[in-house]
Amino acid sequence: MVHKPRNSLLASGVSKYSRSQVIAKRALYKRKPAGTVAAAPAVANKTVEVKGAKNGGKRVIAASKAPRFYAAEDVPTPLKNRKHAGTAKLRSTIVPGTVLILLAGRYRGKRVVFLKQLESGLLLVSGPFKVNGVPLKRVNQAYVIATSTKVDIDASKIDAQLNDAYFARAKAGKKAATEEAFFEGEKKKEPLAENKVALQKSTDKVILEAVNKVEHLRQYLSAKFSLSKGQAPHALKF
Repeated sequence: MVHKPRNSLLASGVSKYSRSQVIAKRALYKRKPAGTVAAAPAVANKTVEVKGAKNGGKRVIAASKAPRFYAAEDVPTPLKNRKHAGTAKLRSTIVPGTVLILLAGRYRGKRVVFLKQLESGLLLVSGPFKVNGVPLKRVNQAYVIATSTKVDIDASKIDAQLNDAYFARAKAGKKAATEEAFFEGEKKKEPLAENKVALQKSTDKVILEAVNKVEHLRQYLSAKFSLSKGQAPHALKF
């Protein structure tokens, strides 16, 4: 026997009975949810006798007194947000080894090789640095154009250290402004850590091994993308 629900659908999203009708039919008002704790009984107001013929004889003292301070204007209360930002879904045109064109930032117009997607949803890319000067960096997939050119790289050779924690910056503590610090001027930029330099070289080596196997691919990566007058981006095939 096929089970037929009591509250059938008349149309998509429109039920035969309303919520209150379903509660009445199923007698849900008689059931007590499991695991619920009975509410503590409310404290009754206290009544005291007051002497004096003109004082009414009795006075009611509230169990919970109202606060002495209240806001003069309506204070907005933030709504509960149960939404959690998840990892962005990777576009179907972007796979490890795809050549991307950066559209924003310091390296806009440069072509880079996509390595993998990080836990934050950002894309890990590299120029490689030896070819066009783009180091290992994270980019948002909303600011890239995926081309049809692909580099045959082995994703297993990419170091596991390359994650979101690798790009985290140490927070500099606030220092009190002094006269000596003012006349010192700008401090020299600290050199890149040796382990990061070694990681950049090892990653570029994996990419260059695949790039050198394809003719003119190295020159293609080093060339900067730009549009000429009269060129429509939507009409181009990347």
